[in-house]
Amino acid sequence: MPTIGQILERNARRAPQREALVYADRRYSYADLDAAVNRASRAIAQLGVAHGDRVALMCPNSDRFVIAYYAVLKLGAIVVPINVRLAVPELAFQLADSGARLLLYDPELAEVARGALASTGVHGLSLAPQPGAEDLDTMAERQSSEPPEVPVDEGDDAQILYTSGTTGRPKGVLLDHHRVIWTGVNIVVGTGLREGDRLLHVAPLYHSAELDLFLMGGTYLAATHVVLREFAPSAVVSALTAERITAFFGVPTMYQFMLREPRLRQLDLSHWRVGMFGAAPMPPSVVGELAQALPHLMLYNLAGLTEMGPGGVFLGGEELRRHPGAAGRSILNTEARVVDLDFRDVAVGEVGELVLRGETLMKGYWRNEEATAATMRDGWLLTGDMASVDDEGRITLVDRKKDMIITGGMNVYSVEVENAVVTHPAVADCAVIGVPHAEYGETVTAIVSLRPGSDLTLAQLREHCRPLIADYKIPRRLEITPIPRNASGKILKYQLRKTYGSAR
Repeated sequence: MPTIGQILERNARRAPQREALVYADRRYSYADLDAAVNRASRAIAQLGVAHGDRVALMCPNSDRFVIAYYAVLKLGAIVVPINVRLAVPELAFQLADSGARLLLYDPELAEVARGALASTGVHGLSLAPQPGAEDLDTMAERQSSEPPEVPVDEGDDAQILYTSGTTGRPKGVLLDHHRVIWTGVNIVVGTGLREGDRLLHVAPLYHSAELDLFLMGGTYLAATHVVLREFAPSAVVSALTAERITAFFGVPTMYQFMLREPRLRQLDLSHWRVGMFGAAPMPPSVVGELAQALPHLMLYNLAGLTEMGPGGVFLGGEELRRHPGAAGRSILNTEARVVDLDFRDVAVGEVGELVLRGETLMKGYWRNEEATAATMRDGWLLTGDMASVDDEGRITLVDRKKDMIITGGMNVYSVEVENAVVTHPAVADCAVIGVPHAEYGETVTAIVSLRPGSDLTLAQLREHCRPLIADYKIPRRLEITPIPRNASGKILKYQLRKTYGSAR
């Protein structure tokens, strides 16, 4: 198998004039993109970056992110994508933990970058011109567009992806070229992406899903990548039309906001063929709304982990419409089981832990043997996701291990409560947690953000949920506040537990 950089080079030879990358008013053919990557790669090499070195990349979605990403990989170095919303201490931790030699950063993030660089001693370089400092754009202009002469193998390390940290300090997931490429191949085959597709990138490229499933998968096909800097419902709908997008991935909240955009139902979106969602649970009611609003669209639910490339299980098409709450079956080149505490497969309908293995499974957590050993068992990844299996082999995720609520001796899985709460017309977003209770162990607590102009009382919410879920699952406490989510759309429940965790 070729390396990631070699796939880009092959596209430049095979389809040199095909549109590869679109950002704002800048458009690159595959020949243009590969030449820009080669110039940037040579410029980075001049800073002393060599095979195996770690290079952190902190940049919002843009053409500069894509060029810098491929440039680092062509040197045989390891890319460390950084969440652009990190504060100085968080960035400093990831720079130090990864042992980064260089931080490439967007000029808009200069203040945070300089703060972290000062405390770590890592060298920094702006991706674009800024006063009083050299930048990668200017350095690259002076370089040859020939590929750097660095031997890179598919088994060489390619990425350190820091987990999203929904439970605390993140860990670095280590993937090599082989694993990243197979992640892209799996999604291409699994969802029917094809050569000539036009992919819209809105979710952060520094997140594993957008980076490895879709940038890698699309590049493998020599597809066109249309990149938006950030999510805005109106801009996404406009891009879907203007750029004739055929495939799009978004977190569930993106789809929920897009459904409120009137033009979604008014414009001609017949070319949009594949709509994928993941990174957080999608309420079944929203799947139904999407199917009604866009009946021609092939929807796919993707449920995976960064530790698998990302990869895991998926469900699409008519099966998803019939079973909108299910996560599905294992994706290509991946095995999935649901096991009990003795690592035996659970019976149909029983709840156990989802475990995965396959071609894309991480090499381990970067310099963290203890965490790796705790997460791996006989070649299987222990996901921490609680799930059940039906009689046709479909897997349904019911909760994270740590999110299961035990109240009065009864197990309550927060996802099914959230699916009931979010159907209330006043609710825009919600999270359900367990709060300590002196008598019952835990109290089911709903944290809710409301739609503009709406009100909601606990009594109203309980009455709404009564016909939808068992009485012991119905929230007994209601808090109305914005829901904290990380950049990949996952709810930061540890923050909610810290804020609302006192017993009542």
